[in-house]
Amino acid sequence: MHRREFVAVAGGALTTGLAGCAGSTDPEAGSPTDGSGDGSTGTPQESSSGSGTDADGSYSVSMEPVGEVTFDEVPETWVANNGSWADMGVALGMEPPKGVWLTSRYHTQYYDDIDGVSVDASGMVDLYQDGVDKELFLELDADVHVIDPNFLMNRFKGWDQDDVDEISQGVAPFFGNSIFSTGYAWHEDYEYYGLYEAFGKLAEVFQRTDRYGAFASLHEEFQASLADVVPPEGERPAVAIMWADGDEPETFSPYLVGEGTSFKQWRDLGVRDALAETDVQDFHSNRGRIDYETLLEIDPDVLLFRGQEAKTGREFRDTVVSFMEDHDVASSLTAVRNGDVFRGGPLYQGPITNLVLTERAAGQVYGVEDELFDRNRVAGIVNGDV
Repeated sequence: MHRREFVAVAGGALTTGLAGCAGSTDPEAGSPTDGSGDGSTGTPQESSSGSGTDADGSYSVSMEPVGEVTFDEVPETWVANNGSWADMGVALGMEPPKGVWLTSRYHTQYYDDIDGVSVDASGMVDLYQDGVDKELFLELDADVHVIDPNFLMNRFKGWDQDDVDEISQGVAPFFGNSIFSTGYAWHEDYEYYGLYEAFGKLAEVFQRTDRYGAFASLHEEFQASLADVVPPEGERPAVAIMWADGDEPETFSPYLVGEGTSFKQWRDLGVRDALAETDVQDFHSNRGRIDYETLLEIDPDVLLFRGQEAKTGREFRDTVVSFMEDHDVASSLTAVRNGDVFRGGPLYQGPITNLVLTERAAGQVYGVEDELFDRNRVAGIVNGDV
């Protein structure tokens, strides 16, 4: 495979600044301890600028913050920032990325219930290994890095623009946008993309817009079907989404349901955000935590804990829920008494995992038991039957 030639045009918003260190207790940092516009389903050509194929076979795709990137042929190997982008690649029928930020947060078990879709992540590497080594990028020798370079320069101390340029020019271009959260100050000066807007961009990079179009149609039908399962606004339970570490959590990082793609299933289901009705601040605003006493004052109908996706539902109940049921304060919470404590989903989701997670969420908060999407159709699209 020849190295892809590219050019990033002026106007990209590459920024650096102080953000959390990856070794901290920040649940969104690169510690191994462990969404706006998402309904947009326009064609990739409609959602990008500067795309098209030249007479020599080269083509360009544009995404902030990098700008326009020109490829002389279609990339075959790649690395991804996280499970959002990795899942998009799977949906497009690509081989899995060679690496992601943390493989432990790319939850491939979501594919287990879809016959014909599977990912072998055994050879996938962590890009973050107590830091991010440029030598690893050289060793992986990918054809494209589907990573927001601002994420690299701001989510831990180590990389600057010179490092990004060195890998871009010596290995392959960067092409990505941090879409999972809208809470980062370093992302305020350039566009966020909804899940399907970003998916359309990647489909253009891999020249698989037919699969994108098929998923976009499926997504529109799926969205329409949700109207039949979402109860009237006044009948929806109040939910609290928080990050909980380990099996016996005592404090939590609170999340308000926001516009990043990590909240897409909750927005699409129109959940009532219990924390938004209080003076509790979002984790992104002050990195604060709350305890059971604060939770008891709010007393949400449903508790949804992130950071628990490596567990099965039964494992979660046998550890976290069991601990809360025996806890002096937590046992008084309405959600605990009623058995309404659940895993709250991952930070990252793509087009396939969003279907799985939204269906699961509908069961958690609204008691929906039916399948809400066609597994066979998903597998067919992934395998090229569009």
